[in-house]
Amino acid sequence: MTASYGEHSPENQPTCPRHPDQVTYVSCQRCGRPTCAKCQVQAPVGVRCVDCAREFSKRAPVARTLGGAKVGRFTGTTTVTMWLIYLCVGMQVLAWIFSALPRALMFVPALGPDEPWRFITSAFVHGGLWHLALNMLALWMIGQGLEPVLGKVRYILLYLLSAFGGSVFVLLLASTTSMDWYTGAVGASGAIFGMFGALFVLNKKAKADMRAITILIAINLAYGFFVAGISWQAHLGGLITGATLAYGFITSAQRKWHWGAWATSAVVFVALVAAIIVKYSSVGLTLV
Repeated sequence: MTASYGEHSPENQPTCPRHPDQVTYVSCQRCGRPTCAKCQVQAPVGVRCVDCAREFSKRAPVARTLGGAKVGRFTGTTTVTMWLIYLCVGMQVLAWIFSALPRALMFVPALGPDEPWRFITSAFVHGGLWHLALNMLALWMIGQGLEPVLGKVRYILLYLLSAFGGSVFVLLLASTTSMDWYTGAVGASGAIFGMFGALFVLNKKAKADMRAITILIAINLAYGFFVAGISWQAHLGGLITGATLAYGFITSAQRKWHWGAWATSAVVFVALVAAIIVKYSSVGLTLV
């Protein structure tokens, strides 16, 4: 007696299009094609083949945080924060080895026209171990919550432009007839106050309790006014710059303007550079 296989005879058994040697009786719930175990992707109902799963993922809306960061594999990581800390600590070690390094990198209003890199490099050198420790502790604490919300690119832009904004305000509020014009400023405080400003805007947009962040900013600002040797100008400049950037980042994310973070950063950067040019022009100096 000969057995009959009917529709499942060896000649017409369903096989996976990607792996023709694999017989399978499981079909993609979207396109209906057979899909073997290697090509099956679990769906809310049934399974999809890898092609349909890939197409679905392209069309699916991307979940984002309030600050515009994609929710996914790297959400919650603070890689940039840690590398900024490593960089500042490394610069401090170099400063102990090469004592002239802080003087070469600190921001001095009188030296800005000929050595414009000081506007940024000053944020990566500090006035000593205690100064470094306080700033790095603040950076680590704030970065834990801020970097995952903004995403790495926005976070880097916020940090660098806030540091730049802090130096710009040191320049704008310095008088050529005072020692402020020739006094050096160092430290990441401008960038950290930019992070404070961003946190304030984020809390405001999220309609969270504002008391804690407001008190924190007020205390730190007051500290700069009442303690000698603290550049309150850099604190103020960083705070304003960071808050402005965060507002632009959040607004563009809410409106799904994918270019919004870059546009906001460009506008802020151009405004700061224009302020520098105007300030130096008013005292008869020009940038290199």
